[in-house]
Amino acid sequence: MQRRLILSAIAALLGMALTAQAAGPSRGQRNKLTQTQEAYVAAVRWSDFEAAERFIDPAYWQAHPLTDLQRERYRQVQVSNYRERSTGVAADGAIERRVEMGVINRNTLAERTVMVTERWRWDPEAKRWWQAQGLPDLWQGQ
Repeated sequence: MQRRLILSAIAALLGMALTAQAAGPSRGQRNKLTQTQEAYVAAVRWSDFEAAERFIDPAYWQAHPLTDLQRERYRQVQVSNYRERSTGVAADGAIERRVEMGVINRNTLAERTVMVTERWRWDPEAKRWWQAQGLPDLWQGQ
């Protein structure tokens, strides 16, 4: 009987822990996420991709460094709009956000719309959020 009670208590505690994790980040983490995303959006919206690079996960940069050609391609575009379409919490606690972006080629003045997925990861050591997908892919299908 006592063993059953202990097992029930353990199961209840495990259930509460899983529920807390599924609920997503804490209030403080959500506040930091909002501040971080607002600063990132401002950089991207003003086509300041060098400033936006500071929000990208260092582990991503190590695995996917930008080439000079890629940097030059970012200099050739102007972001005309940036709209969040959906957001959710992934199983690992990361925040995934779908964004619609308008992009204008500075040479041809042709505008197009691209859908981008951002994945925001909490870094407990640095106590900050990192965008773990890299800079937006503005040349999808080209």
